[in-house]
Amino acid sequence: MSFLSRALVVTTLALLPGVALAQESKPRMLSPRDTTTQSIGSANLVVDYGRPSMRRRAIFGALVPYDALWRTGANEATHFRTDRDLRIGTVHVPRGTYTLWTIPARDGWTLIINRQTGQWGTDYDKTQDVGRTQMKVATLSEPVEQFTIAIEPTRNGSGVLVMRWDTTQASVPIHVEK
Repeated sequence: MSFLSRALVVTTLALLPGVALAQESKPRMLSPRDTTTQSIGSANLVVDYGRPSMRRRAIFGALVPYDALWRTGANEATHFRTDRDLRIGTVHVPRGTYTLWTIPARDGWTLIINRQTGQWGTDYDKTQDVGRTQMKVATLSEPVEQFTIAIEPTRNGSGVLVMRWDTTQASVPIHVEK
């Protein structure tokens, strides 16, 4: 092996730990994106959303004001996709991709299903609403540190869309339409 080849190998080996360290020291996203997928009956559902954390903050009624539109997560708008027609609460939702918005309140939430997609979480266009439906609210016994959206199957092609953060849970039934 020539001197130049050995020098190249030694230099490369010497730099590798620095490259690895630089990759490890990237700042962690405070509100990382997450995806939840679930099949309910014949429907395949996907929710893509930002997951903010409590980080010792008061959440509902403070960081997320009551009776005001919320992006339902963090950063980009929360997206919902279905490959079958659904009924979410009282709203008929044709197959397709949508954004989900909420209006939290002390005694109940409003879920908004909107046709506009691809936007930042503060760019809401009410004229694109498919519909609005009420969500049931419950108090959790233990706080949930990081905002979570789940789709929980029940029976007969049905399920529940559930949002949990801090000590609040909001939910709405989902039914696959024939």
